[in-house]
Amino acid sequence: MRAGDPVITYVARNLEPYRGFHIFMRALERIQKQHKTCHALIVGGDDVSYGRHPNDAPNWREEMLREVSLDLARTHFVGKLPYDQYIKVLQVSAAHLYLTYPFVLSWSLLEAITTGCPVVASNTAPVKEFLSEGPRSRLVDFFDIEQLKTAVIEMLRESRKKEGVRPMLRPEVNSIDSVQGGLHGYKKLLISENMYNDKQTVAKSANLRVVEDFKR
Repeated sequence: MRAGDPVITYVARNLEPYRGFHIFMRALERIQKQHKTCHALIVGGDDVSYGRHPNDAPNWREEMLREVSLDLARTHFVGKLPYDQYIKVLQVSAAHLYLTYPFVLSWSLLEAITTGCPVVASNTAPVKEFLSEGPRSRLVDFFDIEQLKTAVIEMLRESRKKEGVRPMLRPEVNSIDSVQGGLHGYKKLLISENMYNDKQTVAKSANLRVVEDFKR
């Protein structure tokens, strides 16, 4: 597989519902039925980072493979990859799917964006802070499998026409997508928290003095 091929990518530390793996698999079943030549590269382990294990299967990959009917010749579970190989997966993507509940954003979304992937993402709170609708980006309802399928099919078609165009991003990404930017933001948060605590301490002390003076 190479850039320009109809390649769908999905990335998560572990394949689980918090990151919309179940939604992705249900959509992929419909996508494959409509698009007969697309391939899916699925990066992620079989452990659980958030939530719980399924009741009737050892992991969510096997749980979903029992539920949906996929063309396994075009469905590639590659597990967890070294960083350089993971970036190569993103570089060949014609439609990168990022799905999440309203939760902490994954670095994988920012990495997909900066790699130049066309992105189809869930229209949820953390995603909307970094990604908006544009020529190479789509936001869909997390639970709307048909809408997700349609957006991916359209992205696969458009990717052949507009290779290399990056998604429309919110400006905050540029400042956040770096270690130094993250450290700077964290220090500001700590300073703000310390100042708040200092003010609370002063206020409590002042109130105690008022009460003591009143008792006298």
